[in-house]
Amino acid sequence: MEPIRRMADGTIKQVNPMSGTQVWTVPGRGNRPLGNAAGSSAPINPSRHGRYCAFCSGRYWDTPPEKSRLVRTSAGWTRVDNLPANQLTATTADFRRIPNLFEILSLDYWEDNYGYTMPPEARARMDAYLADRDGHAHVMGVARGKAMASGVPERVWDQMSEEKRLEWADNFFAGGHDVIVARRHFADGATCEDHLASSGTLTPEEHFQYTAYTIDTMRDLYDFAPHVKYVATFQNWLRPAGASFNHLHKQLVAIDERGVQAEREYERAKADPNIYNEMAVDYAAAQGLLLAENTHAIAFAGFGHRYPTLEVYSKANARMPWKHTPDQVRAVSDLLHACHAATGATVATNEEWYYKPRDLDVPMPWRIMVKWRVSTLAGFEGGTKINVNTISPFTLHDRVLPRLLELRKQGLIAPMRLGSECQPEKGCLRYAG
Repeated sequence: MEPIRRMADGTIKQVNPMSGTQVWTVPGRGNRPLGNAAGSSAPINPSRHGRYCAFCSGRYWDTPPEKSRLVRTSAGWTRVDNLPANQLTATTADFRRIPNLFEILSLDYWEDNYGYTMPPEARARMDAYLADRDGHAHVMGVARGKAMASGVPERVWDQMSEEKRLEWADNFFAGGHDVIVARRHFADGATCEDHLASSGTLTPEEHFQYTAYTIDTMRDLYDFAPHVKYVATFQNWLRPAGASFNHLHKQLVAIDERGVQAEREYERAKADPNIYNEMAVDYAAAQGLLLAENTHAIAFAGFGHRYPTLEVYSKANARMPWKHTPDQVRAVSDLLHACHAATGATVATNEEWYYKPRDLDVPMPWRIMVKWRVSTLAGFEGGTKINVNTISPFTLHDRVLPRLLELRKQGLIAPMRLGSECQPEKGCLRYAG
């Protein structure tokens, strides 16, 4: 089936070649303003500097003990692992890797279903952290907050044994759901609460470090437990997209299944190993949907998605992100950063990473999608499974490209080819080679 069909009245019908998702864009519905999902425009309260939410740099004690942090110094970027509690505020982290307080798959899940036991090195780290007075207070404070939020009465907590209280903290040292948190809550120079620091307000170098750090975490989580089949990687930006805090962060979740999306794509890619060239990049180029390109990556306005979607594909022959060279990672990061910058910090988005699961034998490229959460699914979609996307791929392209050109002119994104400057050869994705 043709992925994009234009009807006589202007309706654009789409079918996603990878997932089979059906989408219609009806004339006129895309003219509505996107709105501001960034929250209040009240002036920033200086007394709350660094403490606007639990992810802020002044509230390190409100999150579980971090696994590592990236610190920028005059000598460059340094990763610091397993900081003791008394060193938490000795430096300011540009990015921190912390356990998710309310993980999607709890440690109990892995223990009860697969007999998981905490590795000796994780147990040693936990014991050392708890042996320190500050570390013990940190762990118990966060564990108590988690218990209270889960409905445990305060009097019950107060009567618990130390051993029972520590059951609320096991995942702080051995969980399979991590969060990568950025330093800034607000953009530099912000005066109002809706001037948030998003992916697009980072510099290209900061965004590259953020991306590379996420990839390192992904690789680590594959070794979390023997039954991990996939590490889901995503970013929910702003509350309408599912974020708990309007503070920039990514999430990575080790899971014991590949997921329905990967299974569907597996069957299509097995039948046609070149499908990502033929039905994604090459098709987008033929439809005039290309947005940006550099040596190792390409971006276009996506089609067949229930939300307006910008897609970034790696051209590299590597299929897993951690198999890419630094230059190849930088290429993907630069285009992804540009897509976020062009979208703007006030639009709620989901950033979703896709790549070949480690145990599959069919080639799939690494690609990332930025989905604009600007509409709400309703009864029509639920009853027909036909999604109404208010912005067509062509309208999305025409909205984003001028913004990319302006950002490049201002030097706010990395050098790249834009729009008609993109001239990829057919089959430019090398994943199948």
